[in-house]
Amino acid sequence: MEHSKCFHCGLDATSSEIIFDDKSFCCNGCKTVYEIFSANDLTCYYDLENAPGATPKEIEGKYNFLDNKKIVESLLEFNDDKTQIVTLYIPHIHCSSCIWILENLNKLNPAVSSSIVNFGKKTVRVNYHTDNFSLKDLVRLLSSIGYEPFISLDDYSVGKKNVDRSLIYKLGIAGFAFGNIMFLSFPEYFEVGEYWLEQFKHTFRWLMFTFSLPVVFYCSQDYFVSAYKGLTSKLLNIDVPIALGITVLFLRSTAEIVFDIGTGFFDSLSGLVFFLLLGKFFQQKTYNFLSFERDYKSYFPIGITKILNDGSEESIQVYDIKKGDRLLIRNEELIPVDCILIKGNARIDYSFVTGESDAVSKQSGDKLFAGGKQTEGSIEVDVLKTVEQSYLTQLWSNDVFNKNKEDSFTNLTNRISKHFTLAVLSIALIATSYWLFADSSKALNVFTAVLIIACPCAIALASPFTFGNLLRIFGKLKFYAKNASVIEQLASIDTIIFDKTGTITANKESSISYEGETLSDAEEILLKSSLRNSNHPLSRSLYSLLEDNDILTLDDYEEHIGKGISAKHKDDFIKIGSAPFVGHQTDAVTLNTAVHVSTNNRYKGKFTFYNKYRKGLSKLFNRLKKDYDLVILSGDNAGERENLTKLLPAKTKLFFNQKPEDKLEYIKHHQNSGVKVLMIGDGLNDAGALAQSDVGIAISEDVNVFSPACDAILDAGKFNMLYRFIKASKSAITIIKWSFVLSFIYNVIGLYFAVTGQLAPVVAAILMPLSSISIVVFTTVCTNILGRKLR
Repeated sequence: MEHSKCFHCGLDATSSEIIFDDKSFCCNGCKTVYEIFSANDLTCYYDLENAPGATPKEIEGKYNFLDNKKIVESLLEFNDDKTQIVTLYIPHIHCSSCIWILENLNKLNPAVSSSIVNFGKKTVRVNYHTDNFSLKDLVRLLSSIGYEPFISLDDYSVGKKNVDRSLIYKLGIAGFAFGNIMFLSFPEYFEVGEYWLEQFKHTFRWLMFTFSLPVVFYCSQDYFVSAYKGLTSKLLNIDVPIALGITVLFLRSTAEIVFDIGTGFFDSLSGLVFFLLLGKFFQQKTYNFLSFERDYKSYFPIGITKILNDGSEESIQVYDIKKGDRLLIRNEELIPVDCILIKGNARIDYSFVTGESDAVSKQSGDKLFAGGKQTEGSIEVDVLKTVEQSYLTQLWSNDVFNKNKEDSFTNLTNRISKHFTLAVLSIALIATSYWLFADSSKALNVFTAVLIIACPCAIALASPFTFGNLLRIFGKLKFYAKNASVIEQLASIDTIIFDKTGTITANKESSISYEGETLSDAEEILLKSSLRNSNHPLSRSLYSLLEDNDILTLDDYEEHIGKGISAKHKDDFIKIGSAPFVGHQTDAVTLNTAVHVSTNNRYKGKFTFYNKYRKGLSKLFNRLKKDYDLVILSGDNAGERENLTKLLPAKTKLFFNQKPEDKLEYIKHHQNSGVKVLMIGDGLNDAGALAQSDVGIAISEDVNVFSPACDAILDAGKFNMLYRFIKASKSAITIIKWSFVLSFIYNVIGLYFAVTGQLAPVVAAILMPLSSISIVVFTTVCTNILGRKLR
């Protein structure tokens, strides 16, 4: 009888006799999923993998608890009554088809606006509209296509599954079997001829066979599953030769004891699997350590203003925020924690979270979510819970803001691995064929040793461990890169563009003088109240200079990017900014940066800023000029041209009166000619330029400048270390290249000994993880030395 497989999930569909569209299905559930995909033009799901789906389970009534608003609220990451965001753990995620269909949920239901899969964690983050669609509907949708989520009600948490200890169990069983098989093999090793050993040698051999069964069928299963999935996808991954080696050893050893030819290679087999798992365990532990360092110790230097009990203000870092604190959120600032609106006109832009730019108005007493940006003056909020740094990391790395920068080392590693397995299999077959004629007793050992010793794992580990460790080191030195590709891109830049105000100037050290009609007390209070709302460096500097006064709640506030701010309280109206913006016409040439003020359409005067440049600026530029084109793009007038010309290298290009869109176009124009651009700005007016550049670095100086537009955040106190950070990025590329060379040398030497029959399989199994470990040690030691030089 001919057996047919289910087109959807691959199970035996012979007995079901369910045929649809000339395809067999094992049950009506799989048939229904296929119909859903067909109706929505999603059948290319099956082009990515053969039979990638799972049979959908009957869940009627199982998720009724999701009708409970309290439970749903505890599961959601974000909820503004129009849009909800949730991360769900999907155990069935296993291949490219799973990723594809889960990231195309919007085609199955238009209420889903976006969905992003984290393949490593087996989670999907779904952003959906709540009109006629709920979390329960989402769970039903996922379950109907065979991707039922796992939801734990013990702690109302999603995706927090139990710690996966399977690798530890497999390692323990493999180690136990390896030790016992070695012990039982001793009489064979030493060819002891006592009567009782000779009498029971068959028993010992069958005991070794028994001990090998859990090693092959449980401990090794990940290698067989991975190899099978690779082969069914017509890909030769690195687990194919490993699985083949284990199979050959097991079959040959079993044949030897069945036909009483010899003791077999069960010791080599169990040792092979044990050392492979030991190497994997070490790699996993090291990777988890680096991930921990990255997620929880690399705090962003984001400041926020805390309002004290006496009404005074204090700037604190976000991770010092405590539940119950009163915070001041200025215009264009990010809300770092979930909180309750207490005072002010809140208009929140949640595009950083949802990807949608429509701002929503909130009233006093409404809940505000972390990640929203205030866009209409300042507000005061009470903190509901402390900041989750991992959430800010997730927000910063949101795919909505990724620029699809190519990671060339990842691509190189993939290309190497793709051809590596084919080459190894070819070498193994040729060498085995030779030894079958030259010395057949060595043929099996040669075949197995070649398959085991040659491994591209070391090549695959070089890039993530080098960049991962350097990310950690940079974080400790207060330079916070978004991801590993930022370091790679930083090493390739050839042009560096600086903003002036707040970037190369130190706002706290600038001196300010006033020239014009004396401001009345009421005008000064209105001026300070207006400046309090703004996050611009000049506004912050001027605000800190003015005397402490009562703060007014403004009736109207608007910030005009690149021009100034306007505000209103009752019948009084104020404008602060450039001379044309406030309505002041003058023919006099202003040589310094100035902020003009007018009240009730009457010009009052100007505050002139005398810039104090950052410590070490001249030395930094002189270092950079040897390797890079340097450019200053400033929105201010040309008053500082003379000072900058004296301070900076001769070839530095200076451009003044640049609007935000001018900066963006300047960068785009140079990129079109093949230039790699690093943009350094204050993260506020420079958001467009930072996003357009190959690498965008925001300078943080005690203010909340966090923006997904930037690729890295640099603490202002470390500005003079910029050259060293770039140089370290270049050194990291050198370390990776040397790792590739060392891995290549190792593989050539290992293959030589394996092909010539001088390497036993168990020794190969020990050397294989050691090669990976040596690369990890090499990259870690080198990057740590690099880190010490940075200090």
